[in-house]
Amino acid sequence: MDDIATKPRGKSLVWRIIHFPPMTLVVAFGVMAGASVIATGLAAAVGARSNGQWAIIGGSIVAAVFMLAYIGFGRLVEHRQLSDVSLKGALVELLAGLAIGALLFSLVVAVIALLGGYQVVGTRPASVLYPIIGLSIVSGVTEEIMLRGLFFRIIENWLGSWVALALSAALFGALHLGNPNATLVAGGAIAIEAGVMLAAIYMVTRRLWAAIGLHAAWNFTQGGVFGIPVSGFDVQGLLVPRITGPELLTGGDFGAEASLPAMLICTAFGIALLVIAARRGRVIQPYWRR
Repeated sequence: MDDIATKPRGKSLVWRIIHFPPMTLVVAFGVMAGASVIATGLAAAVGARSNGQWAIIGGSIVAAVFMLAYIGFGRLVEHRQLSDVSLKGALVELLAGLAIGALLFSLVVAVIALLGGYQVVGTRPASVLYPIIGLSIVSGVTEEIMLRGLFFRIIENWLGSWVALALSAALFGALHLGNPNATLVAGGAIAIEAGVMLAAIYMVTRRLWAAIGLHAAWNFTQGGVFGIPVSGFDVQGLLVPRITGPELLTGGDFGAEASLPAMLICTAFGIALLVIAARRGRVIQPYWRR
């Protein structure tokens, strides 16, 4: 395993300081902040906008810059082999993640519809998909790099899988509290259902591709197909819905990810993934027990 906690002793003081996990995270997030500035500048330079086909181009530019920054950080700062983003088998894992994300959210909406909370009242042209495709690319790649590729992985190599799971899920939920229409319930739902599920699929595969696909497809299916707000942001999708009923059923203005069906279905799936990870020996112990 290519974690930084197993590097040999005898390194310089600077090396030791940079590779102390909290400091590694500080450096990592600094690198990603720089990547964000560069990506935004590049997208603006090519004229990418938030609507039309340019939304996809802009999203792809941002994703590419973040991926390059992640690879550079791993090689130049962490001095590790980046098996988690190697291209061998990446397409299969990405497609599997996309399929899982689409299926899971479709199941969530089906349950809400069966209970009377979701009804289709119209449709929109396919052109409405451009913005949500761009958004899904950005969120799938950047958030998985930041939360699973960096925060979860580095904390896991230090304090073990279970602490990393709890902290990364809590952070993921907390970061959504600043979104429009966010509530404590919504933040808790994101932490429990998505934070656990995405960390778990990373633990099973030990790579980012399936997590990126699941995350991107979840957002795309929610907003682009069913026309449901994505983490509090209003999105126009192919279907025009009428959403009625208690927030516990529908998730309210934040979106269906804050609903009870989503919490139950996705948390159950996340727990199943954790069981698989444990059975495959993918759970990492804290550094003092290794």
